Amino acid sequence: MKNLLYLGIALGISLVGCMVLWARTRRPRSMEHSMKEFSKELGALAPEDPAAPRQTFRPRGRNPG
Repeated sequence: MKNLLYLGIALGISLVGCMVLWARTRRPRSMEHSMKEFSKELGALAPEDPAAPRQTFRPRGRNPG
């Protein structure tokens, strides 16, 4: 009977640990969180200074002149 009690305690501790790990790593599923995540990704893709001039492509080759 003591063996089953020992296994039950070990199983309980393992379940609690698994639940803690699951709760820490799960992703939020709310619509608001999805919109914030999308906005964050758009901000990462946007240029920091929209007024900055764009660089034009100049092919390498012979210099005229």
